[in-house]
Amino acid sequence: MPKAPILGGKGDVSLDDAVFAQPFHPSLVHETVRAEQAARRQGTHASRNRALIRGGGIKPFRQKGTGRARQGSTRAPQMTGGAAVFGPSPRHYTFKINRKERAAALRSALSVHAARGSVAVFDPAPFDKPSTKAGLKLLSSWDRKGATLMVLSDEQELVSRSFRNLEKTRVLPVSQVGVADLIRAANLVLSQEALDALTTRASRVPRSQGAGA
Repeated sequence: MPKAPILGGKGDVSLDDAVFAQPFHPSLVHETVRAEQAARRQGTHASRNRALIRGGGIKPFRQKGTGRARQGSTRAPQMTGGAAVFGPSPRHYTFKINRKERAAALRSALSVHAARGSVAVFDPAPFDKPSTKAGLKLLSSWDRKGATLMVLSDEQELVSRSFRNLEKTRVLPVSQVGVADLIRAANLVLSQEALDALTTRASRVPRSQGAGA
């Protein structure tokens, strides 16, 4: 059974084998990361079409006798200041990932951290008042280098203020943590509440399976 050390305390915490001791599925992780990154794209890019350009109600010049090609409107794409041809328009980039696949990818990412010993738990109680110095001291007590992801429960926003200004440290509520965040981080530090919530989310049985149980 994998274990996680308790930062600032003694002993360790046992991690659920069903979540933290699973094989790595690179294809599922890759597809889930793509879906998460695509969902974060705003998709608000747009260009002006002919309906959005002012003017162009009459021909810019007479059709014959000028020696030039005939033109019907200044809003035409070939005219200076005219509309864009096949320009971008607002759209969404999201695509669906099944709940079962998403949970499997989450277990894969968590299992990687557990296998390399890069996951730890801490007690948020001493951080009832924001203290960046105390936050730095806590993380420095863990002899690991690289970017650190702090995961807290949604109710522990006050605790996050002690860590969010630290270099190479990112703080997220557990409800917003995705597979891409876990894969990007070299180290993972969680409160006990966040660990329980993340374990529940990763081990959740899809409805199609639970209905026949």
